[in-house]
Amino acid sequence: MIKLLEKLPVTECPKFLHRVVDGVCGRDPPRFGDYGNVWSLTEWMEILDGLSSFFRFAVGKKCSDEEVQESLADLGGGHREAVLACLKGRGEELRQALVERTNAVSSAQLQDFDWQIKLALSSHKSGPGPATVSVMITVLPRGGFEIERILVGDGARLG
Repeated sequence: MIKLLEKLPVTECPKFLHRVVDGVCGRDPPRFGDYGNVWSLTEWMEILDGLSSFFRFAVGKKCSDEEVQESLADLGGGHREAVLACLKGRGEELRQALVERTNAVSSAQLQDFDWQIKLALSSHKSGPGPATVSVMITVLPRGGFEIERILVGDGARLG
C-alpha cells in the first residue's frame, strides 16, 4: 500500500525511494532498522512490496508521466512528485534489471531441457509406413554427449 509513504517526511522520501529501487535492481534495499520509527513491521513489508511492485509495473508497462500520476492520485503532491522523479531518473536502470531478471529465469529453465529426436526413415514411398527411430542422448556437464538407447519403430532396442 503506497499510501503509507506519507508517513515519511517529504524531505526523506527521495533517499528512501532510491534505496527501494536499489533493492529492485539487486543491490542493498532499505533496512527496517533505519525506518522502524516510521512504520511497523507489517507496514514496512507492505510499503516495500507496494513500491517495488509499482516500480516494476510502471517500467514494465512503459507508463507515461500522466499514467504514473493517476496511479498515485491517493498520495500527497510532494510524495507523488518524489516517486515520479525517482522513476524518471532510474527508469532505464529498473528496465535493465527487469530484463536481466527475465533472462536469468529463461536461461535457468533451458539448462535442464530434455530433448528427444524422432527420425522417420523409409526406403520407398509406398512402403508399409515410416519406421521411426528414437534416440535418447544425454548431454554431459563438461561437454560432449552420451547415447543412452536407440529404439526402432516397433520398440526394438538397438544398443
